[in-house]
Amino acid sequence: MNETMVTVVGNAASAVETRTTAAGRPMARLRLATTVRRYDEARGGWTDAYTSFYTVWAFRGLAENLAASVGIGEPLVVHGRLRVQQGERDGRRWMSAEIEATSVGHDLARGTSAFTRCGRPVPGSESEANT
Repeated sequence: MNETMVTVVGNAASAVETRTTAAGRPMARLRLATTVRRYDEARGGWTDAYTSFYTVWAFRGLAENLAASVGIGEPLVVHGRLRVQQGERDGRRWMSAEIEATSVGHDLARGTSAFTRCGRPVPGSESEANT
């Protein structure tokens, strides 16, 4: 109920890695890079500032569709629950920003994409019995 929902625009910085949970459900992970751009008056144009990286997690059907649809460097819009973790390992402090995605899509402000709807089995049908 009190979760922090975010929408982040960036580029896929890694290939999508897929796994299966202990319960047999698909999950996927990728790194998302987002670079802040600022107007530089001295240069008279836009310049890159700093880059933030997020680990994006997806589960079930979203995980399968993410793995089938996204490649390294592609522009994405990710919406989901933000979780920031910090700790200490080997005497060094670390911080991690993760997003449990509820939606992921290509950023159509920077290109085009073709959508293919995934079929869902109809309850009681033969295709549902085979899944």
